[in-house]
Amino acid sequence: MNDTWLVVLFVGIATAAFKASGPVAIGGRELPPRLLRLVEALAPALLAALVATQAFATDGELVLDARALGLAAALVAIVFRAPVLVTIVVAAVVTALARA
Repeated sequence: MNDTWLVVLFVGIATAAFKASGPVAIGGRELPPRLLRLVEALAPALLAALVATQAFATDGELVLDARALGLAAALVAIVFRAPVLVTIVVAAVVTALARA
């Protein structure tokens, strides 16, 4: 087993332990409302950070290129309440046209 697989194994075990620690720690008790709002906001905030990083960063630098146009097109499609599949296709087409 090489170092890469050891790291993968360790990260997998650590992730499982981290996920299990939440239910074990609170043991069926309700979270306070303020903490519950914070926990509910974590997933959208992390997703937004991932999208922003992927759309506007290259090699640690801010870059505005075809990806930014695709993201803007997706936002327009969302504003017009387009289905998810249509939104993805619109973003991909605009990005491809900008790169062409």
